[in-house]
Amino acid sequence: MREEAEETAELEIFHLLRAVTVAYGLRQGEFAARNGMHPTDVRALICLLDAERAGTPATAGWLGAQLGLNSAGTTALIDRLEHGGHIARVRDARDRRRVLLTVGDGAKRLGWAHFGPLIDGTVELLRTFGPEEQEAVRRFLTGVNALLADTAAGPDDTAEHPA
Repeated sequence: MREEAEETAELEIFHLLRAVTVAYGLRQGEFAARNGMHPTDVRALICLLDAERAGTPATAGWLGAQLGLNSAGTTALIDRLEHGGHIARVRDARDRRRVLLTVGDGAKRLGWAHFGPLIDGTVELLRTFGPEEQEAVRRFLTGVNALLADTAAGPDDTAEHPA
């Protein structure tokens, strides 16, 4: 472990990204608390909304895999969200044996009321960037997301690295 980590431009960007993720996590926690939800419920809704936007069929198994939950935990989560009126279980029109999860309009309105100003502000900020800058941001965030996926079951947590 380095005694005094040199603050390079790259480390500064990493620390800014970490600060953004911590602040966003706090906003998610506030939303969850304000609406009587568990933070995992909010992550589940985000996953389901992302799946809807991408055209990915969202099943219980898919959602559990996204969140790293076992079958019992996934069932309890889905039951909570359905009981709260946030999601619905619907039969797949193409395969009636399969049940898909959909986010209800009320949950979308609730989420937009809380996160809408952040989304709008982020879009406005990005509009101040040129196409090349936006592509650089996209490439960076896509790469970091891939690194997170690659290191999800990563090396021993006892390894020493500068924070």
